[in-house]
Amino acid sequence: MRLLTLGVLLVVVGLVGLVGTTWAFAALYAPISGPGPIGPFGGVASCMPPALDGQVIDVTLSDMGGMPGAAGMMGRGGMMGGRMMSVSVSRSAVPAGEVSLRVRNTGMMVHELLVLPLTSGAPGARAVGPDGRVDEAGSLGEASKSCGEGEGDGIAPGATSWVTLRFAPGRYELICNEPGHYAMGMFTELDVR
Repeated sequence: MRLLTLGVLLVVVGLVGLVGTTWAFAALYAPISGPGPIGPFGGVASCMPPALDGQVIDVTLSDMGGMPGAAGMMGRGGMMGGRMMSVSVSRSAVPAGEVSLRVRNTGMMVHELLVLPLTSGAPGARAVGPDGRVDEAGSLGEASKSCGEGEGDGIAPGATSWVTLRFAPGRYELICNEPGHYAMGMFTELDVR
């Protein structure tokens, strides 16, 4: 009888584990479809931004589960010069005017998107302070509110944020300024003509 009870218990535990794992992966990789459940890492699994004004650029923030403080150990830009973390855009050049950035965090850590003018130099060349962040002076704006517009406390894993800005012609750097993330490769260039 004890063997049968133990067997039934193991089957139940296995099924609960399978359902929990399936839910965790579904929540983590859920498409943007409206407010969703809390993801396995404490983030919102998905959310849908409203119709956005102007030209829309999709921005993806990603990481490979790297640790923010590891940049000093691995060198600038992440693993052996590669990029453990990244910011990618659906279009790298747009006409001047109103542009909406629809930002999705596909990583496992909280991220944000900050827009800074890039007057000289290459993306990724800003000085990183002792706090692991770059100077935000001159920022045009940011998307850092989980399932919301503009500033917030960061975009949770699986969540989306958005911001609409008016861009003059020039070069801009889109970055994540969470501690250590810029040094780990979270930047890209946006050219506005």
